Amino acid sequence: MCLILFAKDVHPDYPLILAANRDEFYARPTARLDWWKDHPEVLAGRDLKAGGTWMGLSRSGRFSALTNFRDPSNIKEDAPSRGDLVSDFLKGHQSPAEYLAEVETNMKAFNGFNLLVGDQHELWWVSNEADQGKQQLSPGIYGLSNAILDTPWPKVLRGKAALAEIVGQSGKISPEPLFSMLKDPTIAPDSDLPQTGVPLEWERKLSAMYIAYPDSGYGTRVSTVCWVDRSGNWFVEERAYVPAGEPKSFRLEVSAQLDS
Repeated sequence: MCLILFAKDVHPDYPLILAANRDEFYARPTARLDWWKDHPEVLAGRDLKAGGTWMGLSRSGRFSALTNFRDPSNIKEDAPSRGDLVSDFLKGHQSPAEYLAEVETNMKAFNGFNLLVGDQHELWWVSNEADQGKQQLSPGIYGLSNAILDTPWPKVLRGKAALAEIVGQSGKISPEPLFSMLKDPTIAPDSDLPQTGVPLEWERKLSAMYIAYPDSGYGTRVSTVCWVDRSGNWFVEERAYVPAGEPKSFRLEVSAQLDS
């Protein structure tokens, strides 16, 4: 993913509410959100080039998601796939803290990443670009793009404010306001842009929450929203976009054991 907005223990009925966009080259082969045939306990999209995923759930209610850290000057061509960090957690049985302790022993081998792991009870974050180690997240509204958690990039600040407004409304959560939030194409003023090592033209393009540049072959490939209630019941919906931006809908309701 390239933008993950989430509310941890803010809504009275939903311990976790999350909305995310995956930005990627249109030509990179990808499978849609579904149960994996070779690992039936995993519900996720799949990067068909490297075999991992950017976000998913397991039948036991485990959750994980990942963003890349943008630093084009520090790319290791022989690094292992960051998508395995997500899928390995979903396939495993370790607690979030145990899993991240293991990840920390070898995380410098990977290109820069942010990793979220957890379930309806707890949520943890780690980055191999941060000075601190793994952290269990306290209640709050968070934003994660291609920098450290809650780095105040324009899209992160705008998204967190929008999510706080949605979550602050009482009653049942609906996917439509979350998807509408993720489709925001606003480009930030040059004065607010970060300097991450990409050309200014691309800093502008990447500053939007929703990205669509067919001529450049890059943009928001999928939007995903999910939440879990106090009983451990998950709701997940993914919408995929072709280069022209036409949506496709995929909807799946799962139980605490994700038996659907």
